[in-house]
Amino acid sequence: MLELVLANLRTRPFRTLISIIGVALGVILVTLFTGLARGMTEDMAHRAFNLKAEIIFTRAGAMELTSSNAAVSTTYADRLLEIEGVKSTVPVIRYMTPDAKGRWGIRQIDGVEWQPFAEMNGINTVQGRAPVANDEVIVDERQMLDDNLKLNDSIELFGGKHYKVVGVFAPPSGARIKMSLAAMQDAVEAPNKCTYILVKLEDGVKIEEAAARINAQLPGNKINLTGDLLIDAQERIPGLNTFLRVLVALGAFVSTIFVLLSLYTTITERRKEIGILKSLGASKSFIIKVIEGEALMVGILGVILGFLVSFAASYIIQKNFDLQFEFSKGWILIALLIAIGGSLFGALYPAWRASDIDPVLVLTNE
Repeated sequence: MLELVLANLRTRPFRTLISIIGVALGVILVTLFTGLARGMTEDMAHRAFNLKAEIIFTRAGAMELTSSNAAVSTTYADRLLEIEGVKSTVPVIRYMTPDAKGRWGIRQIDGVEWQPFAEMNGINTVQGRAPVANDEVIVDERQMLDDNLKLNDSIELFGGKHYKVVGVFAPPSGARIKMSLAAMQDAVEAPNKCTYILVKLEDGVKIEEAAARINAQLPGNKINLTGDLLIDAQERIPGLNTFLRVLVALGAFVSTIFVLLSLYTTITERRKEIGILKSLGASKSFIIKVIEGEALMVGILGVILGFLVSFAASYIIQKNFDLQFEFSKGWILIALLIAIGGSLFGALYPAWRASDIDPVLVLTNE
């Protein structure tokens, strides 16, 4: 049977190629875009919480991946220092604003006292200096490249207010644009407030025990362990899982419809051939197995082509546009299953039509 399946595919190479490309498109949709969504989400989460502080002290609802507010009093920074095991604290305001140029449609800006923040988290000033005045900012290297900035250039924030770029920092941590805490408090009209407080512990102190002490002495607040914030980053992007499910459905539809149309057209052209097979004793189940075998082979070749194109495209895009990809075994398996399953399902109706052909009628007319 395998020889017959391969011969049928070779007889119509162009139609076979179109079917393979159709299946490959479904695989590419699922593999490439889920890889991009996961990669960008994880990259955003790691950058947002690239901190050496073990604990983030805040209030419920004050800090999310895509929204924030200044609801925490900065007086907590001193009160935290009084708790056993706490080495240093740094208050931070994270401001988020819609931005059409941003990859996620938002722009993040941090207000922070630069020196203690940099010392706590191992951040270096690679060009220029830290912001001091209320109209000065420091940005990371990626922001400089994306906005084509140079030192002392002006950047527009808060709906039209101009800030002078006085420095560049690395590695990226949190928002790509930072200003002094006082400047941010002035801009958002939140004196003596912050979004969260970074808490660095003494060496050897157990994080869970320190968090329990903080919660006991300063109840009613929210204690986040920095490491936990990197877990399940996808869940913190609104609508991301819905987007991925739509991609899977679209990939399955594309694979199924391409195979269905291709094989249906092929069966119409092969009526005489099928009639001869049935006149020679081929059963309905044999005909169905041959058609499904062709669909299976198309699905396998489409999967191989789809994965090759997806991985090659991700490498080129990542190298040229600095977009991160992260492929998971789960999504690769899903792409494989919907490609093969879609091919087999798409071939069911053409296979049934082929098996129902009357050999006497076909041979009489043709």
